[in-house]
Amino acid sequence: MDVGGATSWAIDKVCSRAAMLAQLSQHYGPIEPIVEESWAPAERFHLPDGTVFGIIASTTAPFCRTCDRSRLTADGMWYLCLYARQGIDLRQPLRTGVSREELASIIIPGWQTRRDRGAEERKALETHGMRSTLIPLDRLRKDPHLEMHTRGG
Repeated sequence: MDVGGATSWAIDKVCSRAAMLAQLSQHYGPIEPIVEESWAPAERFHLPDGTVFGIIASTTAPFCRTCDRSRLTADGMWYLCLYARQGIDLRQPLRTGVSREELASIIIPGWQTRRDRGAEERKALETHGMRSTLIPLDRLRKDPHLEMHTRGG
């Protein structure tokens, strides 16, 4: 997963879902997709022996339009996308004792108006030969919360 520059991530080291399935099917035999209604990020498959496994192919096949995931960090920042550069501060309102209704007035509009398409945007950069580290290392040293691996992603 494209988690950024601090982890030496590089597109040339990515193995696509298609490549994974091809290699696994050579070893285990025909792999069948599990057709299910789910909002989970993993697409699930089963091997001929019944083993079930999942692949999250967010780097090569982004699922931004159906994503229902967000992250709340330990320091109270709520990120609507793992690639988001800014979050919504929930710590301050919680520490001041806002009511459930007041908290809902922050969370609900934030979620309903989200337009995050981080993985799709990252994939588009690849097409134009511009995909590089998410955050330059010198900037990341100044603000380590800019990449998802520091947020719990």
